Amino acid sequence: MAWVEAVSSDEPERRRYRLKNPVTLEPLGEFDAQTGAEVRAAVERARKVQPAWAELGSDDRGRYLARAVQHLIARQDEFVQVIVAETGKPTVEAFASEIMGSCDVLTFYAKRARRILADRTLPVHLMRNKKLRISYRPLGVVGIITPWNFPFLLSLNPTAQALMAGNAVILKPSEVTAFSGRLLEELFEAAGLPEGVFQVLLGDGETGRALCDAGVDKISFTGSVATGRKVGELCGRNLVPCTLELGGKDPMIVCSDADLERAANGAVFGAFSNAGQVCISTERVYVVEEVADEFTRKVVEKTAALRQGAGGEFDVGAMITPSQLEIVERHVRDAVTKGARVLAGGRRNPAWQGLFFEPTVLVDVTHEMDVMREETFGPVLPIMRVRDEQEALLRANDSRYGLNANVWTRDKRKGVELAKAIEAGAVVVNDCMVTYGVTEAPFGGRKDSGIGQVNGEVGLRSYCHAQAILVDRFGGKAEPSWYPHTGRKLGRMKRLLRFVWGTPLGRLLS
Repeated sequence: MAWVEAVSSDEPERRRYRLKNPVTLEPLGEFDAQTGAEVRAAVERARKVQPAWAELGSDDRGRYLARAVQHLIARQDEFVQVIVAETGKPTVEAFASEIMGSCDVLTFYAKRARRILADRTLPVHLMRNKKLRISYRPLGVVGIITPWNFPFLLSLNPTAQALMAGNAVILKPSEVTAFSGRLLEELFEAAGLPEGVFQVLLGDGETGRALCDAGVDKISFTGSVATGRKVGELCGRNLVPCTLELGGKDPMIVCSDADLERAANGAVFGAFSNAGQVCISTERVYVVEEVADEFTRKVVEKTAALRQGAGGEFDVGAMITPSQLEIVERHVRDAVTKGARVLAGGRRNPAWQGLFFEPTVLVDVTHEMDVMREETFGPVLPIMRVRDEQEALLRANDSRYGLNANVWTRDKRKGVELAKAIEAGAVVVNDCMVTYGVTEAPFGGRKDSGIGQVNGEVGLRSYCHAQAILVDRFGGKAEPSWYPHTGRKLGRMKRLLRFVWGTPLGRLLS
C-alpha cells in the first residue's frame, strides 16, 4: 500500500506518479515529474520576467496578493475539498489552518511590505562624514520546496514573502500533495500575476535536486532533517543561500502552579492536531510530579472524547502517508517494549480502512525510548514525571532538536524565564502551536531543527540582499587615510587611537 506510487508513463524518460486518498485509499489522479531540463527552463523564464516584477514596487505587487485573497475566499470550498482529499484532515482543521491562515499571510505582507522593505538611514558611529543607507534589494529567482502536512499554507507563506520582496518564485510542492500545490498556480493565475513570475513544478526528490542545481538565488526548504541536510549540502556547494525549516521534538513543561484544565486541553490539541503531523506539535510532556496524576487523568479523559474520522465534524483525521504511520507504530512499540504503558489508543483505528492511528497517551516513558528522542510526527503524547521545573528544563534541552516548546504556569514572569532557558527557536507560555500563525513572529529552529528564520520582518527581509550604501556628506579633495602615507600621518593616527579608544571621553563619543 502506497500513498504516492510510481506508475508507467507514456514517455519512457518521465517519472509518473499516482496519488491516493489516505482515508479511502482510492486514487486521486496522476502527474508527471518534471525533468531537469524543464526545471532549468522554468528558471530561465523566471529570470527574464523578475526585473519587471521588482520594478513594480511593493504597493503594486501587494495589489496582486490582495486580489488573490478575494479569489481564495470565492473558491474556499473547492480548495478545501482538494486539501482534505489529499491529506485526510478534518474539514474544520483544513479551513482554519490552510484557508484562513493563507488569507492572513497574503494580507499581512501585502499591507506591510512597503514599510518593512523601505530604505533605512542609519548613523555611522565613527565616520561621521558618511551617511549609511540600507536598501533591501530582491535576490532574483527563489526556489521553494514544501512538505505535505500543510500543503497549501506552507507553500503560500514563503511564496507570498518572496513575491512581495520582488523575486520571481518557483515552487516544488511535495509529490505526496501535488494537487494542493497546484492550487497556488490557479490562485495566482486568477489574480492576474504576470506570466513566469510564479511557477509550480510537480515532481519528486530528483525534481527538487534539479531546482537546487538550476542557478536560483535562494532555496527555501521546509521538511525533514534528513532531506534538509541534502538541500543544505547542495546549496553550500553552489554557494546559494538557503532557509531550512526542519523537524522538531517539541517539549511541554507543566509547572506545579499550572492551570491544569487549560494545560490538559492544550496538551491534547498540541499533540493531536492534524493527527500530530505538525513540526510544532507537542511531542513530549514533562510534568512536575505533585500535579502529574491529576494532569494525566485530565489528558486521558479529554483524549477519550476525541472523534476520529474524515471530513465533517471530526477532531482527528488520518495520517497522510503509510511510511509515517509505520514510524508512529514503531515508536509506540519500542516504548511499550521498554516499559511504557498505554493509557489511550496505541493502535491503528479498526473502525477505518484508511491510514488512521488512534490518539495515544503513554506514561512511564524514559529518554531511552525513541518516542522521547526521535520525531514521531503522529498522534502520540508521551508524559514523563519530573521532580521539579529544573529537571523538566534539563530534560527539555536533552534533545538534538530545538524548534518550538511550551510552558504552563500561572506565574507569567516565571514562564518567560523558563522559556528563555529552553533551547528552542520559539516558546509559547500557556498556549501551544501558535508561533507560526503569529505572522509578526520570526520562526526558525536551533540545533537540528533548521537554519535561518521565516515570517515577520526577518522573514520578509531574508528574501532580499541588504545592500549597504555609504554616501560622503561633505566632499573634499581627499580622505585622511588616502595617499600619500607619511610619518606625520601615522603620528596623527596614533594620537587619534589613544583618544578615541584610550580615554573615557573618546569611548563615549565613539
